[in-house]
Amino acid sequence: MQVCIAGFKKGQVKVLAHSYDRSLGGRDFDEVLFHHFAAKFKTEYKIDVFQNARACLRLRAACEKLKKVLSANPEAPLNIECLMDEKDVRGFIKRDEFEQLSLPILERVKGPLEKALAEANLTIENVHMVEVVGSGSRVPAINKILTDFFKKEPRRTMNASECVAKGCALQCAILSPTFKVREFQVNESFPFSISLSWKGSGPDAQGSSGSDNQQSSLVFPKGNPIPSMKALTFYRPGTFSIDVQYSDVSGLQTPAKISTYTIGPFQTTKSERAKVKVRVRLNLHGIVSVDSATLLEEEEVDVPVSKESAAENTKMDTDEAPADGAAPPTSNDSDVNMQDAKANTDTTGPENGSLETGEKPVQMDTDTKAPKKKVKKANIPIAEVVYGALEHLDLQKAVEKEFEMALQDRVMEETKDKKNAVEAYVYEMRNKLNDKYQDFVTAPEREDFTAKLQQVEDWLYEDGEDETKGVYIAKLEELKKQGDPIEARYREHAERGTVIDQLNYCVNSYREAAMSSDPKFDHIDINDKQKVLNECVEAENWLREKKQQQDSLPKHANPVLLSADIRKKAEAVDRLCKPIMTKPRPAKPATPPPQGTPPREGEQQQPQGGASANNNENDIPAASTEPMETENKSQNTGSS
Repeated sequence: MQVCIAGFKKGQVKVLAHSYDRSLGGRDFDEVLFHHFAAKFKTEYKIDVFQNARACLRLRAACEKLKKVLSANPEAPLNIECLMDEKDVRGFIKRDEFEQLSLPILERVKGPLEKALAEANLTIENVHMVEVVGSGSRVPAINKILTDFFKKEPRRTMNASECVAKGCALQCAILSPTFKVREFQVNESFPFSISLSWKGSGPDAQGSSGSDNQQSSLVFPKGNPIPSMKALTFYRPGTFSIDVQYSDVSGLQTPAKISTYTIGPFQTTKSERAKVKVRVRLNLHGIVSVDSATLLEEEEVDVPVSKESAAENTKMDTDEAPADGAAPPTSNDSDVNMQDAKANTDTTGPENGSLETGEKPVQMDTDTKAPKKKVKKANIPIAEVVYGALEHLDLQKAVEKEFEMALQDRVMEETKDKKNAVEAYVYEMRNKLNDKYQDFVTAPEREDFTAKLQQVEDWLYEDGEDETKGVYIAKLEELKKQGDPIEARYREHAERGTVIDQLNYCVNSYREAAMSSDPKFDHIDINDKQKVLNECVEAENWLREKKQQQDSLPKHANPVLLSADIRKKAEAVDRLCKPIMTKPRPAKPATPPPQGTPPREGEQQQPQGGASANNNENDIPAASTEPMETENKSQNTGSS
């Protein structure tokens, strides 16, 4: 049983509190009925269902159905045939009796309700609406308890059995980059409290007794927003460890310690105690981990300062930026100085998380050089140990085992497909032999093939029930050797008429074009046209001869006129005739302008006969008919 208090606004929801009872659910009502009728049958029928596992399963299934009937009816019967020792049992129960038996369970319902309200700091009057989901919520006694507690009737605006699946699908779509849905923000909260613990160093710790002591600090309290990041500052001389654990394990069926992080090794150059900033992340999925560790060292550098900035230069910035490669904290991040939380076990340090510099701010009237502290940062390696997780070798073995199982599933699926293919071929071919393939197979051939198909069908349901994929493939190929020729004869008969019409259309088109008196074909040589006509006649003669041979054969004989051959003949005709009949008409020579007509703007006058434009000795218009033009032509024969 889970209780969630959420605040809704337009386009967003915020989880305010979450409580649960891990050992309370709908199955508990089934168990109440099961134990009731088990005791009743032992008294009335002298049978003990606890001595028979199968009887227990059947009685539990019947009690689950009985519970559903009681949700809608005030009473319900229970009848089971041959429950045990060949005895039929009968029972009867009223809803009031069922609720009385379930009273210890119903009394536990209010616990999570009160706890959720307390964690959200709300009263019953602040709850605007109560929505119940889950199949177990259909028990009328549950609704009565909720109505009495919240002083309002629970609503069922969602499908009680499917709403969780729909919510998961919607959340996946919101997080996925593939799907685009209407924006809706979910502000989740962490249902557990997480703390960090470490060992302090006694002699250097403030107020310590001189021995190692275990210290801890609550980092992510219950109800902390998700995701979140917090920064913690430690002062350590070398490598140290941090334990991540649950602060409260009551109600959790798990050990308190979650993981251990070893931070280091690292070296400091200036002092024995290094300042280390550790960032702890609570990610979107509620997993806590140490995200980064950064070594912070300060060094003094001389920088020119002015009167206005002198005061700022002498201040210390105690909130460092995250380490390189670490994600910035979210809006609810906090920087927890472990010294303030008594986490600095190696040095007392100044108060309020600031560092003592031994210097006081000095106001300067003129520009001068003053020392400024510069922080150097270096990443520190982190080693993680997660408790309860698989070892790397065991994890690798599990992954390999998963691959093997996936391969087996794929092989089984492919084997099933091949078996189904054999079975489908047997049924389909048997029907076609007596239907559309009847004219394309001889009677003896049909009887032999039908007997073969029957033999394979019997084998499938006997010895071939559980064979390998290769056996089914071989069996199908064996059948197709006998069935493919029959299918080929039928297919050729069905396609032959269409491809013959295509060849005739191709031949007639080219013949008409070659014999046409259309002026668009006047430029084609008569010999080329004759080649086209000869090719058309040859194709018609070939088709006529082959068609006569085919018509003389029965349908069950192998064809002599194949569709592929007809297509090849059409391609041959097209390959010879198309270049001839689509030959472009030669371009007409340009008409020279009349003599004495000046050239139009943008045009350049060329010498007649294609003479070079650079020959300017005899610049005569191309249209000139004077005797001198002949002399110029004879002079320019080299460039004509």
